[in-house]
Amino acid sequence: MGTIETTVVNGLELANELRDEMAQQISEIVAAGGRAPCLAVVLVGDDPASRSYIKGKQRACGRIGMDSREHLLPADTSQTNLLDLIKDLNADDGVDGILVQLPLPDAIDPDAVAEAIDPAKDVDALHPTTAGRLLRGNAELISCTPLGVMAVLEKCGVEIEGARAVVIGRSNIVGKPVSILLQQANATVTLCHSRTKDLAAVCREADILVAATGRPRMVKADWIKPGAAVMDVGVTEVDGKLVGDVDFDAAQGIAKYITPSRRGIGPMTITMLLRNTLVAYRSRPSGRARTAS
Repeated sequence: MGTIETTVVNGLELANELRDEMAQQISEIVAAGGRAPCLAVVLVGDDPASRSYIKGKQRACGRIGMDSREHLLPADTSQTNLLDLIKDLNADDGVDGILVQLPLPDAIDPDAVAEAIDPAKDVDALHPTTAGRLLRGNAELISCTPLGVMAVLEKCGVEIEGARAVVIGRSNIVGKPVSILLQQANATVTLCHSRTKDLAAVCREADILVAATGRPRMVKADWIKPGAAVMDVGVTEVDGKLVGDVDFDAAQGIAKYITPSRRGIGPMTITMLLRNTLVAYRSRPSGRARTAS
């Protein structure tokens, strides 16, 4: 096979298309007398990267007419105080989605925090109930990054049914849920991890390759099947530059589609957070009542 023309997927462009659609839906809700959906974001501590992520989420909310509430807590906040805040947000009928920014300080158990969030407001899809619904195939709220990966594949027209898909990384946030979504779309899925034997050979069989390990440039050119769709989820800063899990330059001319480190899956992740908040709004009794009015 000769050199393949590689399409670098513009995730920001796709994200903006989806956000425009949501903005129109929210505008119609408000015009009909309803309140706008509301996302509450909680940040414990002042990690610069987390602060930047939250600002990006706030801007995205504002641009589509969605309300956002920011709760900034000091780094020494106790787990009890954080859980009390989550309890208040669960009970607040004006809040549709709750996101607690990760990572949390070492003194706070992230699993306890995830389990404290009302599953109906779990827009990050980390509650065990939400994860269980995904496994059963009836989840409304789905992990944001995996949902973004699926949206990119659909936009690119990648045939998922019958395809061989390989996912590198088995995290609860990306690897496991995206493998389930691919399976539900009738792909044959292999979920790889640090103990996988001859990982390169497994990857070379993939029509769809999802890399989500956080190990910069781990996936080399000879790991990629010619014509594959490569979804690079990992982002690591190396010498002041953002680098993906895939050797991006080397993949040119081999992959048919590839997502870049910037303006790739990242914008889609935030967009799917907005999507989940809108879905949560419509699913809750208060949201249905206001939408129907």
